[in-house]
Amino acid sequence: MALGKQAKILSDRQVRALLAEIQFHRYPVRDTVMVLLSIKAGLRAIEIAGLRWRTVIDAQGEITDALALENRASKGKRGGRLIPLHPDLKYALVALQRERGDKARPDLPVIFSERDRGLSAGAVSVWFFRLYRGLGMIGCSSHSGRRTFVTKAARKVSEVGGSLRDVQLLAGHANLATTSKYIEGDEDAQRKLVALI
Repeated sequence: MALGKQAKILSDRQVRALLAEIQFHRYPVRDTVMVLLSIKAGLRAIEIAGLRWRTVIDAQGEITDALALENRASKGKRGGRLIPLHPDLKYALVALQRERGDKARPDLPVIFSERDRGLSAGAVSVWFFRLYRGLGMIGCSSHSGRRTFVTKAARKVSEVGGSLRDVQLLAGHANLATTSKYIEGDEDAQRKLVALI
């Protein structure tokens, strides 16, 4: 996205509204996973579309504690990365796996269409656009969840002893300059920070 036309960051209230809305969808469990993959794992539309069960299950078929994103499911040649699973996302994946039964085999897509096939990146983008538009969230796109994830991670990373490099790795960016474009500033936090110096 061009600078100045970035997808909007979601507030906690908007996230709650999204999760409440999708409970009325035809596939509420799948749709919950889609939203959480965006907001709690920072995945791009192409990564959500390309996600296979093998990236979230272990040898015994149990949901793991981290998502092992493959290069081919990501953007570019170095997009593969390991993303720890947020507890809400892990819980949602367990529910989806239970619902899918034998259709949650390692080689099959996590996110499925009406005909039990995977969705394209374009279809995922359109799905998010329609969801946001239906809730009056103008300026939001499939990238809103990703920007929300990166911004929240950047604001919290020092609390856990990490750095922006950790955020960069979670986002799968080749350089820190790209990561910084995702992070929305906070004037109140800037005032508090300067007061501490």
